[in-house]
Amino acid sequence: MEPLKNIRIVLCGTAHPGNIGAAARAMRTMGIVDLVLVNPQRYPDPQALWMAAGATDVLEAAHICTSLGEALSGVAFAVACSARRRDVAVTMVDAREAAAQAVTIAQDSAVALVFGNETSGLSNDEVGACGLLASIPVAADFSSLNVAAAVQVFCYELRMACGAALLPDKPQELASHDEVEAFYTHLERTMTETGFLNPAHPRKLMYRLRRMFARTRLQVEEVNILRGILSSLITPKGPRKKD
Repeated sequence: MEPLKNIRIVLCGTAHPGNIGAAARAMRTMGIVDLVLVNPQRYPDPQALWMAAGATDVLEAAHICTSLGEALSGVAFAVACSARRRDVAVTMVDAREAAAQAVTIAQDSAVALVFGNETSGLSNDEVGACGLLASIPVAADFSSLNVAAAVQVFCYELRMACGAALLPDKPQELASHDEVEAFYTHLERTMTETGFLNPAHPRKLMYRLRRMFARTRLQVEEVNILRGILSSLITPKGPRKKD
C-alpha cells in the first residue's frame, strides 16, 4: 500500500463542512491521509469534526490553499474527478482506470485527485489543470453523487488498484482419522440406544452418514460439537437456566 502515501485528495470550494469531514473519513478507511482544501466556504467547523467520526487526524493535518495551483504544488499527475464530460483537451476515463493510472505513477511520485464544489463541480480551467478526467459510471437518470461519496468510491478504487484484498479466514484444524472414526462409533452407538438404528437390520445407514459427513471435511471443533449433542441425547441435562 506504499503508493497510497503519495495520493493527495483535493477538495475545491466545498460548501458544506460536513462533506469535508465525511470525505476525511472516507479517505481514512482506505488508508489515504493527505487532504488539501482549496477555499472551503466554512472551515474549520464543528460539523466537519462530527462527520469525520474518528478521522480527525486527517482533518488536523489538512492543508488549506487559496488556489488549485497551490494545492497541486509538487504533484506529478493530477486527476480531475467530475460527473460531466468537458470540451477540454483532457482524456476522460472511468474511476477504475483512473485509479490504475494514478497508483502506477504514485509508486514514486505525488498524485492528486481533485474534486469540485457540491453544486457546480469543477470549472473547465480546473479540469484543464489536470492530466486526466475521471468519472464514476452512475445511473443515467440520476447522476447526482455527493462529493464525499465520490471520494469514497475513488479511494476504494485506489486501494484495490494497490492489490488490496480481504484477509482470508484463519484455517480451521481438520479432525484426524481417529477423531472422525470415534465420532462414527459414538453416532452408531447413540442411534442404537435411541432406537433409530436397528443393529440387526442396519441396511446402509452408516455408509450414507459417512458419505454425508465426509463431504463436509469435519473440523475438530465440529466433531466435538456433534459428539456433545450425541451425549446430551443419552444423558440430557435439561434446559439451561437463563442468565
